Amino acid sequence: MKMTGRCRCERVTFEISAPPMVTMACHCRGCQRMTASAYSLSVLVPSEGFRIASGEPVIGGLHGPNRHYFCPHCMGWLFTRPEGMDFLVAVRSTMLDQRGWDTPFIETCTSEKLPWVTTPAKHSYAEFPPPEAFEPLIAEFAAQTQ
Repeated sequence: MKMTGRCRCERVTFEISAPPMVTMACHCRGCQRMTASAYSLSVLVPSEGFRIASGEPVIGGLHGPNRHYFCPHCMGWLFTRPEGMDFLVAVRSTMLDQRGWDTPFIETCTSEKLPWVTTPAKHSYAEFPPPEAFEPLIAEFAAQTQ
């Protein structure tokens, strides 16, 4: 399985060569502000299955432990490397060239979601799922996508 993606101006491109671990919508206020929308959409992929094909993304958004990467030209938010989770990359699924398969499987930070927002996610969490929830979520997602 190989997927490709790019920022809006196409100066930064990337490739995903590993199966997605899970798709998600995050309703946190930070994602709302960085996307200028109700939530961000992500696909979690293993780090070893993600590579920048062209361009050099820069850190933007918060310049803290969660590293949010953007195109330096169009400022499109491409992916995040969450603190303490170097084994995965949270790619903005709206940047992928392959579309239509990325329905959110889980939604996070619903305690901050806008009252009129709904998603088709199968699992909802008021904050982020606890670490012990990820293994069964990833297994369930893999079973449904086969």
